[in-house]
Amino acid sequence: MRCRRSAMALWGGRFTQAADTRFKDFNDSLRFDYRLAEQDIVGSIAWSKALLSVNVLTEDEQQKLELALNELKLEVMEDPEQILRSDAEDIHSWVEQQLIGKVGDLGKKLHTGRSRNDQVATDLKLWCRQQGQQLLIALDRLQSQMVEVAKEHQGTVLPGYTHLQRAQPVTFAHWCLAYVEMFERDYSRVSDAIKRLDTCPLGSGALAGTAYP
Repeated sequence: MRCRRSAMALWGGRFTQAADTRFKDFNDSLRFDYRLAEQDIVGSIAWSKALLSVNVLTEDEQQKLELALNELKLEVMEDPEQILRSDAEDIHSWVEQQLIGKVGDLGKKLHTGRSRNDQVATDLKLWCRQQGQQLLIALDRLQSQMVEVAKEHQGTVLPGYTHLQRAQPVTFAHWCLAYVEMFERDYSRVSDAIKRLDTCPLGSGALAGTAYP
């Protein structure tokens, strides 16, 4: 069975026939990368400002793009599942389609000088930073709750273990606080990861930047 090549397909420029529908099902990533919609929009707004700074976009064009992208972001926040009703190949194609629908051919101009490669890298970094912050909040709450449980069981005794053998008696409070320290190490690791994620791949292009403009 054959399918028509999508107008927004990012591959197949040298093919003489349309791809099999099974390949499209295998290749499309929208069903899971739709979660990156907000990050892709934020990255696109940043890129529009970069294009303005090198005179690829006029100030009026950049403002139109930013307004449309912010509108789209609100629409996504209200109903992220709407994205899955699209036939777009991935979230980058979907955002571009929606933007063109709002501002016309000006939406195509936004892709000047960038690649899906640096978009993917940027989106993932932004998403991981956001998720990392949520993890820190959850770890902090978990540690606080463990401390409260420890306060209630300062006199509760249980056997400690070493090499799977019962050893010194400890309190349940000590056991809880041991996990508080373990979670603190996790907190430190996540915090360090967030710092490492604080770099921007935008402008890297497909491989080694762009000569435009």
